[in-house]
Amino acid sequence: MKLNYKTYWRKTGLKGKWGNIYLERIFYHKPKNFLEIGVFCGVTARNTCDFLKEINGDSFNYIGIDLFGTNKSSLTDEIEPKFLENQKFSNPLKNIYYNLILRENLNSKESVKKLLKKYTKNIELIAGDTNSVLKEINLKNVNFVFLDGGHSYITVMNDLKTLYASLKGKNTVILCDDYGESSFIKDVNSAVNDFIKENDVKFELIENRFAELIF
Repeated sequence: MKLNYKTYWRKTGLKGKWGNIYLERIFYHKPKNFLEIGVFCGVTARNTCDFLKEINGDSFNYIGIDLFGTNKSSLTDEIEPKFLENQKFSNPLKNIYYNLILRENLNSKESVKKLLKKYTKNIELIAGDTNSVLKEINLKNVNFVFLDGGHSYITVMNDLKTLYASLKGKNTVILCDDYGESSFIKDVNSAVNDFIKENDVKFELIENRFAELIF
C-alpha cells in the first residue's frame, strides 16, 4: 500500500518523513477503532481516516480529543504550540486565505469537522481536557491510540493510566509522540518511562521518536 501523508495546506507536527512513518505503524497494526489525543488542526486525523478507509472500507471508527480552543480543566503547565494562539503562517498565501478570506481558526472543532466531512458517520470529535474527559469516554473497543495531547508529565501519565485501566490485556497499541531524541520533550519521556516501570507493557522505540506501547 502506498504511503502518502498529506498536509492539506494546514499545520501538522508530522512533517517530512514522519507522517509516512506514522502511517506505517497504522498499516502494520491495521486497527479499526482509533483514538487520537491531540487533534491540533486535523491533518493527522484526516490522514488517519483516509488510511483506515483503505484498510477497512467503511468499517472503522475514529475518536478525536482536543481542547479545540476551550480552556484546560487542570492547572498543569502544558506545552502548547504558539500557532494555536496567533495562527501565524510562514506562507503569506496561507495567512491571507485562512486569516483574511475564510477567517477560520484551524484548531476549532468546526474547522476540523469540515476537513473530515466525508467521514461524518465514522468520527466523533470531543472537546475537553483529557485529565477529565478521557475518564468519561467508553474506550473498550479502541485498539490503537495516537497520544499527542497535553505534554506535561501529569497529563501524559494520566492519559496512560486511564487508557491502561480500560484497555489492558486487549493488545491495544499506544503510539506516543515526542518521546525520542528526534522530537524530545522531557516530560513526555519521563512519564512514559515511569509508566513502563510500573506496568506490564511491551515497549518499542520507533525511529528514535515514537514510543510504541502494547498492553
